Amino acid sequence: MFNIALYQPDIPQNTAAIIRLCSCFDTTLEIIEPCGFLLDDKRLKKVAMDYLKKSKIMTYKSYDNFLVIKKKTRIILMTTKAKKKYSDFKFKPNDTILFGRESEGVPKSVHDNSYERLKIPLKKNSRSLNVGMAAAITLTEALRQNFNL
Repeated sequence: MFNIALYQPDIPQNTAAIIRLCSCFDTTLEIIEPCGFLLDDKRLKKVAMDYLKKSKIMTYKSYDNFLVIKKKTRIILMTTKAKKKYSDFKFKPNDTILFGRESEGVPKSVHDNSYERLKIPLKKNSRSLNVGMAAAITLTEALRQNFNL
């Protein structure tokens, strides 16, 4: 199955919404630290509700630690800086779909270590979607391609 990874997330409520998303689609959430909040933050718990206990969540102390574990995995970076549309890419089970920080995305080294960089096309002069919405759009496309959901 697919994994959703968050690179140093800033906003606990967005992470909580993605926890719920992953729980509903039996997808593992991977969190690359440091986060802009504690993982026991009450704002995270409030939005995640009981899905927190039902979820598969892995944490990595650093991006380097994440790369060591994921060395045989295709890491698909979702970024507004990509040229290729997510719907033009063929997702495969076991892909890890990576999303950057809400405040600043990811550094160049993360771009460079990604198997592919994809974007969700937006209307002109739109900056970006909420990371939870982007995760939902991308995950459902990956599931649709592979499992006819």
